Amino acid sequence: MNFDRKAVWSVAKGWLGAILVVAGLAVASAPVGAASFQPLEIVTKNGVQVFSVEMATTEEEKQTGLMYRKELADGKGMLFDFNPEQEVSMWMKNTYVSLDMIFIRADGRILRIAENTEPLSTKIISSRGPARAVLEVVAGTAQKYGIRPGDRVGHPLFGSK
Repeated sequence: MNFDRKAVWSVAKGWLGAILVVAGLAVASAPVGAASFQPLEIVTKNGVQVFSVEMATTEEEKQTGLMYRKELADGKGMLFDFNPEQEVSMWMKNTYVSLDMIFIRADGRILRIAENTEPLSTKIISSRGPARAVLEVVAGTAQKYGIRPGDRVGHPLFGSK
């Protein structure tokens, strides 16, 4: 049997390239996000609201956040850790779901809430003061549960629960 090594290698490289492209597309389309879920509580005048949050602690997780996700269930969210407490700026670039962004001080008190953010917008959303963390939840959550600035957030990030 006679093989043309160059022809075989050329076909093999073509198949390998196609496999890498397909694998790359699969990885790119999967939501990149934090892997661990943790409970988080917000104590409001209406009672305690419990959320299950993904933690965004690495730079990659914080940069990606909830980008590319098509939905976010009620009661779910993402908590961004910006330790140490600092002025924080967020945006909605590549984020398809409207969110409420809850800026939280190091003492666990809510500093500010940016409600009903605009999907896909590059407009800067500022904490307007030093924040330790940002909780992103589906738009309308703050109004639905009566979450307001000054409410207390219970989570290990803030030295509680």
